[in-house]
Amino acid sequence: MKILGIDPGLRTTGFGVIEKHGNKLTYIASGTIKTPDADLPQRLKTILVSVTEVIATYNPDCAAIEKVFVNVNPQSTLLLGQARGAAICALVSADLFVAEYTALQVKQAVVGQGKAQKAQVQDMVQRLLKLSGLPGTDAADALGVAICHAHSGEALAALGALAPELAKKGLRVRGGRLVG
Repeated sequence: MKILGIDPGLRTTGFGVIEKHGNKLTYIASGTIKTPDADLPQRLKTILVSVTEVIATYNPDCAAIEKVFVNVNPQSTLLLGQARGAAICALVSADLFVAEYTALQVKQAVVGQGKAQKAQVQDMVQRLLKLSGLPGTDAADALGVAICHAHSGEALAALGALAPELAKKGLRVRGGRLVG
């Protein structure tokens, strides 16, 4: 299974592509999409077109993207959400299944603790994928999202498949968790 991870950002969007064979993860590619110093619609178009090009180049089977967290500045949160939306539009336009993970979930999956620093994520991504050098922060975050999905995607899919039966028993699946 080939997984495309996306770390959305209005100025810089990171992407990372890995392949999963059983429990083995293999690095395919990573990089960043830089938007021009332009108005918002032009930046969003750059993200949409560039993510579409990444999909066409690497032909992933599924995608995972980091969820937006609420910043101190609501305007920044709104702009980040729009960048994320442009990336999601490219993913779903290519008929890819899109999983969403919080930064906390990604850090826990990659480093083992949710309050890990960016440098720790970079280091663990390098180790897990046996990279010769340290990836950039945005690319490392995107690879981390893909790694998180590789580790938890099958469990989420299995839980999702059980959802109709669970609903009959008065249970629901929300955010990958079983709630009553």
